[in-house]
Amino acid sequence: MPAMSPTMTEGNITSWKVREGDSFLTGDVLLEIETDKAQMDVEAQDDGKMAKITQADGSKGVKVGSRIAVVAGEEDDLSTLELPLEDATFAPSPQEDLKSGIDPSQSSESQAEAPPSSKDAVTPRASSSSSSGSGTPRKQTYPLYPSIAALLHEKGIPTSEADKIPASGPKGRLLKGDVLAYIGRISQSYPSEQSARITKLGHLDLSNVQVATPPRVPSQSTAPAQDTASQTPEPEPETNTEIALPISMKSVLEVQKRIQETLGVTMPLSTFIARATEIANDELPRPANYKPSSDELFNQVLGLDKVKSETSRGDFVPQVTALPSATVFRAPLGPLKKHDIIDILTGNPTRASKPMAKPPPANTMTGSAPATNVFSVVAVKGEEQRARVFLERVKTILQVEPGSLVI
Repeated sequence: MPAMSPTMTEGNITSWKVREGDSFLTGDVLLEIETDKAQMDVEAQDDGKMAKITQADGSKGVKVGSRIAVVAGEEDDLSTLELPLEDATFAPSPQEDLKSGIDPSQSSESQAEAPPSSKDAVTPRASSSSSSGSGTPRKQTYPLYPSIAALLHEKGIPTSEADKIPASGPKGRLLKGDVLAYIGRISQSYPSEQSARITKLGHLDLSNVQVATPPRVPSQSTAPAQDTASQTPEPEPETNTEIALPISMKSVLEVQKRIQETLGVTMPLSTFIARATEIANDELPRPANYKPSSDELFNQVLGLDKVKSETSRGDFVPQVTALPSATVFRAPLGPLKKHDIIDILTGNPTRASKPMAKPPPANTMTGSAPATNVFSVVAVKGEEQRARVFLERVKTILQVEPGSLVI
């Protein structure tokens, strides 16, 4: 039961907003609490599951600090979860501390400033010095706290007697609870119990942590047989795929020439290619192995991913390779035919036959070739289709509408 105010000592559970086994997120309302002054909601401080509800709806007079439910982590298995034992001792509320340790008359300024009289002097209990619940009396080497000095003055106890009061503070320092126990206002064992409790809460309790069971290791006799039976070929490393597409730069050269003649400015071909690459990378289809970015994950947390897009921006940069220019085929000259000596002596020389030109091969290009280049990109596994779409866009821009790149 949480303390919703400094003066709250107990509360009523109006209703639970979650049931056993339900999961909840940070900020969700777990239950509704009612006190004599107000009605409030208790929100979850972290994600988790409701393991067990020990105080049902309509419970009345539940003390602050007592167990009302047990929550588990969001990944815990509730079927195998062991509930911790309930601690019988819980922190007293601030109101109970006021009732047990502070004199109501101390709030009166007139009584606090009044000089001590013989009637106000308090005689310590005879058993206080022999009580073993508190600390041991020590000489106070540190100055007394102002609250202790005021309490000694109010009760008529001389400051020199402070060394006789059993001290339970750190390094033997006197605390206000020690003085209250010395004069009999609270239990003699209360200061030492609170000191032990604070010391216990100051250390992390790992006594309920269980060691995980180590994985089972196969025996040496069965290991070779299992290894030979379960041998599988190692997966081949993923290789990148190079995708190429021939693109004619004839239209780009014509636009470049018109700009030169009209404006007297030469626009480099690299500018056309860079602008076409920038446009073609927009809204490419997502690859099969697409992983959401950090911005998209953050939008999912905020619930802003209602409209999902099937495209994303690419980062392809094409490599341009120029094709070798084709030349006009020229027939090589064959060796000249020599005259026969008999023809020369008889006076009938034959005309030397012209050398026959060999026909060009079937795959030889004749004439001047157009300005064609090969654009290629390297695509990782799963992005082949994405790379093809990119190159098709670049081809369309450079061959069909290169004028749109002039801004």
